[in-house]
Amino acid sequence: MSDSPAEIFHDPAPDPAHYALLKLIEANPDISQRELARQMGVSLGKANYCLKALMEKGFVKLENFRNSSNKLAYAYLLTPAGLEEKARVTLAFLRRKEREYETIKDEISRLRVEVQSLDAAREGDDLNAPCR
Repeated sequence: MSDSPAEIFHDPAPDPAHYALLKLIEANPDISQRELARQMGVSLGKANYCLKALMEKGFVKLENFRNSSNKLAYAYLLTPAGLEEKARVTLAFLRRKEREYETIKDEISRLRVEVQSLDAAREGDDLNAPCR
């Protein structure tokens, strides 16, 4: 199995970082790598690695422009393939979260039953306690 940057973004069940990166780039094309890293909670090197993967896959293109202070700057733009990938990743992420939600909902139901049993047992113990 290879660990090339492009291959981490071909997983049919992408991780939350993949979703976050595509979402951030779509919402903020002029975002810096440093800001991407900060918002994702990863190192600058990891943000760069992930961006390269998206570019290798053809999901993101880098566009040069000059900002108001005449310094060279870049914009990260989602390509049509990138928009399709974001839709796929969003759907996969939603499905994962729905499964997690159902699991948590079931666990909460079981815990409520357990708490009710404990409360009932405790109340029963109080009734059997000797009077003072």
